[in-house]
Amino acid sequence: MLKVNGNTRGVSNVLMEQVQALYEYRMQRDVFINRELADELARITALLGREISVLIERNGSICDVSIGHFNRVSMPELTTRRNTDRLCGIRCIHTHPNGVGMVSGVDIGTLTSAKFDAMAAIGVKDGKADHMYAAFMTSEKEAKVIGAIPPSLFSHKSLMAEVFVADRIIGRFEAYVAKEKNENAILVGLEEAGMEELAELTRTAGGVPIHMTVQSRPSPDNAYYVGRGKAEELALLRGETNADLYIFNDELSPIQARNLEALIGAKVIDRTGLILDIFAQRAKSREGKLQVELAQMKYLLPRLTGTGVGMSRLGGGIGTRGPGETKLEVDRRRIRRRIYELEQEIESVDRQRNIQKGRRERSGVPTVALVGYTNAGKSTLLNALCGSDALAENKLFATLDPLTRRAELGDVECLMTDTVGFVQKLPHELVDAFRSTLEEAVGADLIVHVVDGSNPDWQNQMQVVDGVLKELGAGTIPRIIALNKADQPLHASRNEGIPISAKTGRGLDDLKAAITEEIHKARVKVTLTVPYHLGGIVNRIRQNGTVLTEEYGEEGTILTALLPHEYANRIQRELEKG
Repeated sequence: MLKVNGNTRGVSNVLMEQVQALYEYRMQRDVFINRELADELARITALLGREISVLIERNGSICDVSIGHFNRVSMPELTTRRNTDRLCGIRCIHTHPNGVGMVSGVDIGTLTSAKFDAMAAIGVKDGKADHMYAAFMTSEKEAKVIGAIPPSLFSHKSLMAEVFVADRIIGRFEAYVAKEKNENAILVGLEEAGMEELAELTRTAGGVPIHMTVQSRPSPDNAYYVGRGKAEELALLRGETNADLYIFNDELSPIQARNLEALIGAKVIDRTGLILDIFAQRAKSREGKLQVELAQMKYLLPRLTGTGVGMSRLGGGIGTRGPGETKLEVDRRRIRRRIYELEQEIESVDRQRNIQKGRRERSGVPTVALVGYTNAGKSTLLNALCGSDALAENKLFATLDPLTRRAELGDVECLMTDTVGFVQKLPHELVDAFRSTLEEAVGADLIVHVVDGSNPDWQNQMQVVDGVLKELGAGTIPRIIALNKADQPLHASRNEGIPISAKTGRGLDDLKAAITEEIHKARVKVTLTVPYHLGGIVNRIRQNGTVLTEEYGEEGTILTALLPHEYANRIQRELEKG
């Protein structure tokens, strides 16, 4: 016996039998819906006070009956479909208890996403079928509506003729549709702040933001983040907008994610999952790929399907003994093992990085770290100052791997490092995984904080970067603020930093002068006598400092130079040892 689907709660056995009997109706092939079935749908709708839908195949038989709410009915998943370049061969007819049979935007969206033969709504008034409206597809996302159709014309052959016209139109249209398409995304948040950035993150990941909704509430709902009622509204939007996925502007708990996916019936990801996806696309180096995979594994572990301890057979005690591990436990064990392996590999890479870092420190060459919000223009500035060819795109997180280049700024030579960009609500998994990379800023002699001065939200972006730097222990390092993108109207005050345009070169001389001045402040002026048999030290001083005077005396070369404090102390110790 075929099952009645949908909202069957509270329906009496007598009424349920009458709804079940709808499966027994059958139409002739050229009849859209006969008057007898329409009247029965109207009668039961009036008794229930809820919408009812029937799915009718082209042979006239009914393949599904569903009960909805007073103003909506959910469509079941179709298990059989014809060729993808044609309509599905099923028409959906449902009732409206309020007497108005007009099709809604949700109806049109469901029609086009499911490729129904038609979507029709019958108004119910005083327990009887009133006028009907019927929609037929004319393109991928558009439809034409016929109505109001009086009950006497429900079975008119012209309605079924419209089905075959639509089938031919869609068949021709599908021939020109690309096989691959970006996913349509509905964006959801609890406040307006950060929603535009979420849209930009979605575009960076390859998605298309098609709708944005904000549910104002003091705190997230523990079960559905936005509350069950709002989640049900989001489910209706899927049919109206042809959405492929829903993206939430906060990190969802495993419970929230599972509940939302079950209710909405579509893929649900949160801000953390979205950023992890972008990082996975952007990582190029071995270290970057390892760090991203580690972050993904840590994010995935608590989100494996199951209920934690309740699913475990390893806890001991009554009811926990059994034949062995469940698949859930096996998956968790594999992920934990992979996390351990990744941490070991990253530690190995860190040791190599520390060796390189130690060599740079021993050389005495000052280091400058470029930090800033993602897409602020750090890579473009690195290229402009160092003449390098680092990847620079107008995208979020265009580069993930730190890149160090030598720069000559007048009488000063330094090593300049481009670091990974920051973002609001940067996932803690990524902060932990990329800590070694971010710590390039901790060991720098000077930090150049690159700010997108053209962004209206520049102050919040600065605060995000400052917060991460303090967390890493880099809050006390000398800092220069570079207000980038000055070739566009600046929202930031010029008193906040040095206006520059890494793209056009505007203001770069001022920035170079400021960097040079700060580096000089970090150096000490020393006068040294280097014995002639230690001539190699003279060459190192020339390479790693600024020689102001150089004379030749009886005991050796007399140099007055500007050197980094630690390097000057190291040279003096070498001279004392002779």
